[in-house]
Amino acid sequence: MKMTDIAIIGAGAAGLSAALSAKDSNIHITMIEREASLGGILNQCIHNGFGLHHFKEELTGPEYAERLIQDLSDDGIELIKESTVIDIQKQDDFIITMSSEARGYEHIRAKAVIIASGCYERTRGALQIPGERPKGIMTAGSAQRYLNMDGYLVGQRVFILGSGDIGLIMARRMTLEGAQVLGVAEIMPYSNGLTRNIVQCLDDYDIPLYLSHTVTMIHGKDRLESIVISKVDDQFQPIQGTEKFFEVDTLLLSVGLIPDIDQFSILDVEKDSKTKSARVDQHLMSNISGLFFCGNALHVHDLVDWVSDEGAKAGRYAKDYVLGKYPKENEHIDVTVGKNIRYVVPQIIDMAALDEPMDMMFRVTKKMLKGRLIARQGNQIIVQKTANFLAPAEMEHLTIKPSDWVSKESIILEVEEISWNQWRVLYVQ
Repeated sequence: MKMTDIAIIGAGAAGLSAALSAKDSNIHITMIEREASLGGILNQCIHNGFGLHHFKEELTGPEYAERLIQDLSDDGIELIKESTVIDIQKQDDFIITMSSEARGYEHIRAKAVIIASGCYERTRGALQIPGERPKGIMTAGSAQRYLNMDGYLVGQRVFILGSGDIGLIMARRMTLEGAQVLGVAEIMPYSNGLTRNIVQCLDDYDIPLYLSHTVTMIHGKDRLESIVISKVDDQFQPIQGTEKFFEVDTLLLSVGLIPDIDQFSILDVEKDSKTKSARVDQHLMSNISGLFFCGNALHVHDLVDWVSDEGAKAGRYAKDYVLGKYPKENEHIDVTVGKNIRYVVPQIIDMAALDEPMDMMFRVTKKMLKGRLIARQGNQIIVQKTANFLAPAEMEHLTIKPSDWVSKESIILEVEEISWNQWRVLYVQ
């Protein structure tokens, strides 16, 4: 059986960054990737907009991946490609079982494991859209791969359900390739994509966005022929009399991303029902000692730059774990989600290891023009700051320094909405 210090599952932006951060002359690292090439989803994202924070310049997805791969190639890290992890067990160490067409079954023993397996798209089956089941319905990511990597345009008259970033980007991409995008429907009263993507991908191409709408009927036996969308009420139920009919041959779905961690459920990892992934502490370690999560396998990020930053943290913390730099005893407290917050990462704080500032990442539950981000223990506020233009589609950050902590009580994170009149009193007068 092969032995390694750190096994990294997934070689996208998070996995590559974790490997670069964990490299050490005393550490052996093994990366496991199910595709034939490194880079993950970046390889099919040929549009620009990547790297502005991490590399301080604008890159395409493949260019961003290549930067990381070039740095990796000089470090002697073991790469295992075209292999799928099918089982992982925790004894004293981790026993990883993987399968590949070329090598069959293989086993690796690792002291620490970093899960950087990314996420997958929700499909039509999860939506239960009424109607028939014709060809021409697929996720936006699948259409992106067909077009950008294989050279196939999946349709000529296209409608997109969901306003996630992939759907918005594909609205622009399909338009540039000559297809007619008739519209984008979003069941929520706000877009689930970044503001810049709304402007650059829809507004610039006069593609209509139907908020509080969803697809309520699909027509077509062999190939998709038409769809019906309807406005929804506050309970997301279709409102009769608001139907709109579109003749289309393709329906693309951009209705959410889910961390791809099902294959690791055998480890009995504690999960967060909101992120649909592991509950982790400030070192990105789960309740299983030595098991770390990062990138979109932990929670869905807005920018690949932040995925890389989180992957780098996971690599550094995994290295410290292998080198025995962790406290022997834990003092865990919970991070409680307060008002106007959907989820927060990390969900746990190890009070025995408050050795550096920690970045609390979270999403709000609704759009707010201005808000006050607050972290408190009991009735005492330990950190607060104001922020503008809060939206569920855009992740927020709040940094807590070691000196900010006042007790070992659980911490509550919340957002207070600031009205226009309150803002004038606070900041104008």
